[in-house]
Amino acid sequence: MTDQPYRSAAETNAAFAAHVNAGKVAAFEALGIDLIMGERSGSHFTHAFDGRRFLNCHCNGGVFNLGHRNPLVISALRSALDHLDIGNHHLVSGMRAALAERLAATTGGLLNGVVFGVAGGEANDLAIKIARGHTGRTGIVSAAGGYHGHTGLALAAGDPEYRDPFGPNPPGFTQVPFDHLMAMDAAIDDTTAAVILEPIPATLGMTVPSPGYLAGVQQLCRDRGALLILDEVQTGLGRTGTCWYYEQEGVQPDMVTTGKGLSGGLYPITATLMTAQLLAFFDDHPFVHVSTFGGSEVGCAAALAVLDVIEAPGFGDRVRSVGERLRHDLAGLPFEVRGRGLFLALAFPGEGDAITAAGRLIDNGVFAVFANHDTSVLQFLPPLTISDDEVSELVDIVRTTFEP
Repeated sequence: MTDQPYRSAAETNAAFAAHVNAGKVAAFEALGIDLIMGERSGSHFTHAFDGRRFLNCHCNGGVFNLGHRNPLVISALRSALDHLDIGNHHLVSGMRAALAERLAATTGGLLNGVVFGVAGGEANDLAIKIARGHTGRTGIVSAAGGYHGHTGLALAAGDPEYRDPFGPNPPGFTQVPFDHLMAMDAAIDDTTAAVILEPIPATLGMTVPSPGYLAGVQQLCRDRGALLILDEVQTGLGRTGTCWYYEQEGVQPDMVTTGKGLSGGLYPITATLMTAQLLAFFDDHPFVHVSTFGGSEVGCAAALAVLDVIEAPGFGDRVRSVGERLRHDLAGLPFEVRGRGLFLALAFPGEGDAITAAGRLIDNGVFAVFANHDTSVLQFLPPLTISDDEVSELVDIVRTTFEP
C-alpha cells in the first residue's frame, strides 16, 4: 500500500509502541493478532503489508454501518469541502439546522432538539448535564457492564475498570444489573436525574432486554420525575432494522444519543437528541455548552448523506432479512446467534470461547471482536450494506471455521 508511512508491519508496530500505546501492541502480540489496516472498500479491508483480505464484522462498533468509504458519503463530503469547513460553533448554521431537522424527523418529532458533538462520550456527557440541569437532581443510574464512553460524566456512568485507574468516581452514580427491573426500581428515587442505558448493551454481549423491561424502566422514570436517556450510539441508525431500536420496544425516551455510524466513517460527528422541553434549557443558557468541532458543517454534509442511505425505501427491511438469513444459515454451529437486525452476537458456551473464536475467524479472513464484559460472546456486526454474495462468503467462512 502506497499510503503507509512505514516500510513494514514491524516498523509500524515499533513506532506505535514508542509513541502511541505500547500496551495495545503487546496485547495484540499476546493474542497472536497481526493486523494493520490498509486499503479498504465496502465490506472489506486488507492488511497494510501482506495483502490479506478481511470481511469486516466488527465495523468499529457500527462506524462502518455503510461499509468502508461509501461512495455516496464520500461524494457529499468532497462536494462540501469545495465550499465549507467546520464553520464556527458560536454562529447560526444552516448545515447544522438541516441535519438537526432530519434527525428530529427520524423520531417523528418526539425528540425535536439536537445538540452536536464529536464523540459518543461527549454526547452522553451532554445528556447527563441536561438531565441534571433540567431536574435539579444529581443522581444517575446506569447498567453494570454497559459502556457510554471515556469522557467525564459518561465514564462515571460506566464500569470501574475504565474509571478506577483515574481516581475515585464522582458522587451520584449508581449501577444496577441490566434487565433487572426490581433492581432498577430500588435504585430510582427522588434524587435521580436520569437513567442512562444502552437498549442492547454491546460490551455486555448484546443482551437483548426481556419484553417490557425498557417500558418498565420508562414508567419508573415517569413516576419518579427522572428522565430516560437511551444510548443508541451502536444500536441506532438502522443497525437493528429500524432507525432507532427504541421503536421496536414502544418506548418514548427523553433523550437519545447517537454517533459512530452517523459519520459514515469519514468525519467525526455525534448528536444528542432531546425533547423540545429539554432543548428549552438553552433558552436561558444559550452558550452554556459548546463543542468547537461538534456539528462541523462538512461533517453535517456527510451525515445528511448517511441519512439519505438509511432512510431509502426498503433499507430497514433489507437489514432485517439479512439478519434472519444469517440466523438460518449459521444454525447448527456451536454457538447461539442473538440480537436484532444486524446487531448480532455469536454466543458460545464457555467463558473465553469468543477470544479463541475471534482469532480463528481473523485467521480465515473475517474480522470480529469479543464482548469485553462477556468473553463467551463474539460481537458480529457486518456492514448494513453487505451484498448477498458477501453474505454467502461470510457464511462459508464461519461454517468452515466452526463446523465439527
